[in-house]
Amino acid sequence: MITQPQASAAAAPDPDEERRRIQTARLLAYRDDGPLVHAVAPRLGKGLPPVATLLVTLLATIAVALAGLSPLISVAIMVVLVLPTAASDHLGRLDWLVPPILRGTEFLAVILIGLSHDAPKWLLFVLLYVVGYHTYDTVYRTRQSIWPPTWVFMAGLGWEVRLLIIAAGAALGVLTPVLYALTAYLLVLFAVESVTSWVRLDKASAQASADAEQDLEASPEDALEQATGEAEKA
Repeated sequence: MITQPQASAAAAPDPDEERRRIQTARLLAYRDDGPLVHAVAPRLGKGLPPVATLLVTLLATIAVALAGLSPLISVAIMVVLVLPTAASDHLGRLDWLVPPILRGTEFLAVILIGLSHDAPKWLLFVLLYVVGYHTYDTVYRTRQSIWPPTWVFMAGLGWEVRLLIIAAGAALGVLTPVLYALTAYLLVLFAVESVTSWVRLDKASAQASADAEQDLEASPEDALEQATGEAEKA
């Protein structure tokens, strides 16, 4: 579940434990796992070590390309190896490398599949830009303690479902139409959700600022009268 970590109301959390929980939540959000990962990960125990597994996956993807094999093989390797890493606690010293390696491997697989099946290069660029914008938006929000809702990651399909859809389109000989549909869907989803969320945040911030200014401008007599009136109503 990708949500903002909530502190326990019963007792003050340990600062070090809270830091670890937030670190894990952020890295899981940056991974951009989709519904398939969330359905399987809870059944995998501790999972595989993420950094080492992702490096092996990246090297395997490059090796498949250099060997002239079908890039669909790299998608299969990536799903099989990377999916189990989601169960890890992501608290290792180098686990901050997981999101960039994962996103880079995803982008590389998309490019290799697209080029090998003569997909329009501009369309590949737009698709990667849309996914990259979603990643940037997620990072920017979490750094300000504004966490995207879980449904966005599910509706965004995650890296694994996106790659499987693209691989299926390539295998069936309909890659370009699939890329058109996937790009349009993700563009509308991520753009609309991001814009509406930031607009709501701006309105809430503006209202809070207006309320603060009104409180500052009120005279002590007015503030006392207001407080007395509220007390009498209670």
